[in-house]
Amino acid sequence: MEYTVQKLGALAGISPRTLRYYDEFGLLKPARINSSGYRIYGQAEVNLLQQILFYRELGLTLEAIRDIVTSPSFDGARALREHHEQLLQRRKQLDELIANVEQTLAQSEGRITMSNEEKFAGFKQKLIEDNEQQYGQEIRGKYGEEAVEKSNSRLRNMTEEQYAACRQLEEDIFAALEQAMEEGDSASELAQKAADLHRQWLGFSWDTYTKEAHAGLAQMYVDDERFTAYYDKRRPGMAAFLRDAVHVYTGAKQ
Repeated sequence: MEYTVQKLGALAGISPRTLRYYDEFGLLKPARINSSGYRIYGQAEVNLLQQILFYRELGLTLEAIRDIVTSPSFDGARALREHHEQLLQRRKQLDELIANVEQTLAQSEGRITMSNEEKFAGFKQKLIEDNEQQYGQEIRGKYGEEAVEKSNSRLRNMTEEQYAACRQLEEDIFAALEQAMEEGDSASELAQKAADLHRQWLGFSWDTYTKEAHAGLAQMYVDDERFTAYYDKRRPGMAAFLRDAVHVYTGAKQ
């Protein structure tokens, strides 16, 4: 079966304008252009659009999706299996948060008593699941399964005080970086303070610390657009500035 832009948009629940943009962007080309100049899509394009919308739902940028689906090694069946696994992880995360809310309601109504650790368990698990979903493949490829599992275990077993300190330290890093960026010198005292705070922050999840691993992680912040976006949403260029500061701190940048 073949579809025009209007029919495929209606089928997928997206606008014809979006489909035209996907064509111009090089993400989803029509199977052919008919004699009247209309874009015509076949079954292969329908299947690819489904994959694209899956990736969009998982939070990937259009640039990242284009790189994936236009790669010669792209495997649609494998991609579906990965989508399925990620959706199962998301469902598990939601189930845990729902259970946490239900426990909290039960406590507020006097039916049960929750420890402080139980109150924050769902949030810590959500943080772990979010990290796995966004960065798990890259981190596991770089540091190995054992290192990642140890990191997740340390986070999962944090006390309430440790969890709060970890979150506060992250905010301190952002604040120090923003101040240091005003000076524009990654070797300044403020920039090196930010790098040292970053080292302390890593201690909440890393089993052991090495300067080489620290410098490598900072480089990943720049090489992977998802890490870059996390820092640059606070201030454009922050990921690169942190990378430079950490490289000075660790001696990677002479």
